[in-house]
Amino acid sequence: MIEKLAHSGTSIYSALLKSIEAEKPLFAILFDPEELSETLLTQQLSKLPVFTTHILVGGSTATQAQTQVAVNLIKQKTSLPVLLFPGDYRQITAEADGILFLSLLSGENPEYLIRQQIQSVGKLRASALEIIPTGYILIDGGKQTTVERVSQTQAIPQEMVQRIVDTALAGEYSGKKLIYLEAGSGALNPVSVEIIQAVKDAISIPLIVGGGIRSQSKLEAIYAAGADLVVVGTAFEKGDF
Repeated sequence: MIEKLAHSGTSIYSALLKSIEAEKPLFAILFDPEELSETLLTQQLSKLPVFTTHILVGGSTATQAQTQVAVNLIKQKTSLPVLLFPGDYRQITAEADGILFLSLLSGENPEYLIRQQIQSVGKLRASALEIIPTGYILIDGGKQTTVERVSQTQAIPQEMVQRIVDTALAGEYSGKKLIYLEAGSGALNPVSVEIIQAVKDAISIPLIVGGGIRSQSKLEAIYAAGADLVVVGTAFEKGDF
């Protein structure tokens, strides 16, 4: 079903667009370096689903050293594109292939809307990381997430579909190249099919969906609703994928 997309000289974003144009679903495993020993990470990398196309590395409170160790090990074990998914500018490490340059659009805390991004510029200018501007939107997944606690913002309730669509469009209008709908790590409820369909119908840039996806059937439903790239973390750690 899903073809493996190896990293090559082509930019990660260009390759992503080509896969979407060819109607090839994309699938990423998210590793939180704070929660992984080198032994455990090595074990998990040996169990990557064959349809994995990208690796994301990041967490709300991981350190740069933890991130660097994880990225280096991942790049030794796989040729898949490795993208940083940072919760803080201090997590940025030049060893990755690229970075989802996140702006937390769903909250009203300027620290995660622009201040963290400004503080990251020195690190990014000194690196060869491919920078992909990403509008990050937290959706209520049924429990408070670490991202909400750290960012001191609230997720958008799932019933506020138009608010979510408007937030996604605001991200696109401001120049984001990706929109990421996130229900949070270990969410009780993933982002609903209704939300995914509504956002996909409204935007013209790729859509990422993550959080609370625990089964192949749910994965297929999320793709059918319009997700271009689906991200799984906790469910993979538990052996569900």
